[in-house]
Amino acid sequence: MIMLEKRAQPSRVWTLAAPIFAVLLTMICGGLLFAALGKDPFETIRTIFFDPLFSEFAWFYRPQLLIKGAPLVLIAIGLSFGFRAGIWNIGAEGQYIVGAICGAAVGLAFYPTESIFIFPMMIAAGVLGGTLWALIPGILKVKFDTNEILVSLMLVYVAEQLLASMALGALRNPDGMGFPGSRNLAKYDSATSWISENAGMHWGVVVALIAVIFAYVTLSRHLFGFNVRLAGQSPRAARFAGVNPSTLILICMGISGGLAGAAGLFEVAGPAGQISIDFNVGYGFTAIIVAFLGRLHPIGILLAAGLMALTYIGGEIAQSNLGLPGAAIQLMQGMLLFFLLMVDVLSNYRVTFRRARVI
Repeated sequence: MIMLEKRAQPSRVWTLAAPIFAVLLTMICGGLLFAALGKDPFETIRTIFFDPLFSEFAWFYRPQLLIKGAPLVLIAIGLSFGFRAGIWNIGAEGQYIVGAICGAAVGLAFYPTESIFIFPMMIAAGVLGGTLWALIPGILKVKFDTNEILVSLMLVYVAEQLLASMALGALRNPDGMGFPGSRNLAKYDSATSWISENAGMHWGVVVALIAVIFAYVTLSRHLFGFNVRLAGQSPRAARFAGVNPSTLILICMGISGGLAGAAGLFEVAGPAGQISIDFNVGYGFTAIIVAFLGRLHPIGILLAAGLMALTYIGGEIAQSNLGLPGAAIQLMQGMLLFFLLMVDVLSNYRVTFRRARVI
């Protein structure tokens, strides 16, 4: 008989090795999936994971790693605070959208005025918008003990409808001949987040790196980080230690929402360039995979975001060069989380073999 026996303490080796095994299993099963679709599995895996870094066109693809990775890092860092404390914000996609709308609205309100103060005001509006949107499920959790998972997730659909309304209404480009979408903020000097477009560098990349450093210091060196870890590991001990669970919920939801809103603002003021109906591309949901793949650790999240950015870019190359359907790439990204959760069981349990009793 094959049985799972609970470990006295979580295995440090398996905790570190689980993400690596999850990636390898994803490559293997992804290869089988691609073979079933009639594609060469080795060529497809090489195209997705290696061509963006080592092909003759890598100089063109590498800047995209920064563009795709920055919002994932920002959102995942914010989510990691809540997840570590046992607070499950699943609605970062909605907070990302609302942050983009609020930030873009400020920039468009001043169009075509040129001022160095406009972009900082856009950042503040984006962060505030994401924070307030995240505080809705936070306050409902604190006041009425609602399920933050369901509320935050449902608010994503509300945000998507709000996005469509803004793209077709209040923020629509008056010179756009009736087409949905706002003005192009990336071409509006006072509202663009680009530092060097050719290098893929915008202010979102800088803020993402600052967020990694801030999160690392806070979680490892600050009392608040200790309270977050304690609340996640032992809520009862946290209450005895004087941690106010309601305050912690609101702070963690606010941090995750603020960083998601900032990610949305930097995206709309740079790579995306405008508010459009299809502005959101699922960064908020993908960031959940990034957070867990990175073990909720800031450095791990940075590396995991790079890997997920690689699948985005490699997936686009595979769709273009190999005719691979986009749904297959999304399925492979979902496999990554599934295999991580599966392998993660071995961190707390060991596999044992026992003879079946003969009755």
